[in-house]
Amino acid sequence: YHRFINTLSHISYLFFYYYWTFVPAVQEKISAKFPELPLLIDITKNQSLTLINSHFSMTMSYPLLPSQVEVGAVHCHPGKALPEDLSSWIEGAGEVGVVYFSLGSITSGHAMPTKYLNLFIEAFRRLEQRVIWKYEGDLPGLSDNVLTKPWLPQQDILSDPGVKVFMSHGGLLSTQEAMYHATPILALPIFADQPRNAQNIASKGIGLYLNWHELSVDRIITTIQEIINNPEYKRNMQELSNSLRDQLTTPKERAVFWTEYVIRHGGAPQLRSPAANLSWIEYLMLDVLLLLFLAVIVTFFIVKKMLLLIIKFIFTNIQTKDKLA
Repeated sequence: YHRFINTLSHISYLFFYYYWTFVPAVQEKISAKFPELPLLIDITKNQSLTLINSHFSMTMSYPLLPSQVEVGAVHCHPGKALPEDLSSWIEGAGEVGVVYFSLGSITSGHAMPTKYLNLFIEAFRRLEQRVIWKYEGDLPGLSDNVLTKPWLPQQDILSDPGVKVFMSHGGLLSTQEAMYHATPILALPIFADQPRNAQNIASKGIGLYLNWHELSVDRIITTIQEIINNPEYKRNMQELSNSLRDQLTTPKERAVFWTEYVIRHGGAPQLRSPAANLSWIEYLMLDVLLLLFLAVIVTFFIVKKMLLLIIKFIFTNIQTKDKLA
């Protein structure tokens, strides 16, 4: 069932993206300024190299072409020393640690409905942990265990062992940073790829996720405490982080090498797959499958016809012998 839904979603998304909305709109703008350029879809097919922001340890393993290079977590780096105010805040939390809460750079704190703000304010008030909350502006009613700032050095915070849980929107880059620094995640997905990332977090056992329409003060507290008190989440995240960091070369080094490789070899046509020049009918081998299907049908009818003739011949002989007898 899920494979069927995934197939329909994939096909409809490609049609929607390439032929209905984004690509036609961009194509119109580009063609108006650069009429001599090939179509965007043709340019896409002619690409020499794809740098993919993923890594098998973070998602799953799948076959890749030589022209497809994984550089997931390329932006991640070892944590640096925190500013004094953040360092002392985390250190002052003691063994119970700190909860770090950020919904990323796209979603502003002001955009959060008041009912959700009140839920988080009340939930954090009941926590024994301290909280670092990335929030733009003032929040009335905050308890003394909550520190808010409009901008925070996220990777440096995640690298601190005093941070026990990362409450995140589940964006790809934030998720990769948590994986790199081995900090369990409580995801609160909002849109786009975030629900999928949240499901991946839960399926790998490196954290949990909550849906916004199901939020309550008790649910927030219970989920945070489950992640902190159950060592499986930290253990699983540490194993994933070890695998992610255990690479022959860094993602940045791979990105640089293969980019320069394409330049050195004049576009590196040897990297390109012949499948790029196939139609979707050829690529999916629908013509071959149709031919095989027709061959099976024709063979079936031939065998059926022969069996009927044989049966008719046998019964005719039997009837003839009976008459002679």
